[in-house]
Amino acid sequence: MVESNNRPGWVVGLTGASGAVYGVRLCEALLERDLPVHLVITDAGWRVLHEELDWDSAHRQRTLELKFERFALKPRYYPIGDIGASIASGSFRTAGMAIVPCSMGTLSGIAHGASGNLLERAADVMLKEGRKLILVPRETPLHAIHLENMLKLSRMGVSIVPAMPAYYHRPLSMDELVDFMVGKVMDNMGIDNELFRRWGDA
Repeated sequence: MVESNNRPGWVVGLTGASGAVYGVRLCEALLERDLPVHLVITDAGWRVLHEELDWDSAHRQRTLELKFERFALKPRYYPIGDIGASIASGSFRTAGMAIVPCSMGTLSGIAHGASGNLLERAADVMLKEGRKLILVPRETPLHAIHLENMLKLSRMGVSIVPAMPAYYHRPLSMDELVDFMVGKVMDNMGIDNELFRRWGDA
């Protein structure tokens, strides 16, 4: 699956934290706006996609083709071990990166510059190139190491957007709760969206 336009795309990462639906919905929302998506999924992320959304993790490329077949623009998928992929280099132009959901293991790896796989390396590229990096952690409760790692990254300019849906818009479905979080992520990306009713809207 390859992108079909020349606009700088967004790197989207999915990890082994619960909440895979957030990452999938973000990909859909970007593709709906004709924005290229460079998709990276950890092995644990594939496990969660299988457990939570019944995705076939044994046939990954084919599964992605089926899940995104309704979109004219397709996400470009990179295996987690492909450390030589284009998104591993700062010379490859992207608009930024969002890791949705972000496990505490991945968050720790990024905070300490581990670059142990393609997802962590792509995040490291965002930091060194001064591009937008958004992490959506999904864990509870949080202990001191989690909090210290998030504080470290926040001080480096990383946007920390915890998966904490609001209820002031009176959601009537799980889809509305998901869209609220994805809308907040897209707000941080600087992408206009109407995925949720904002405070003060009629």
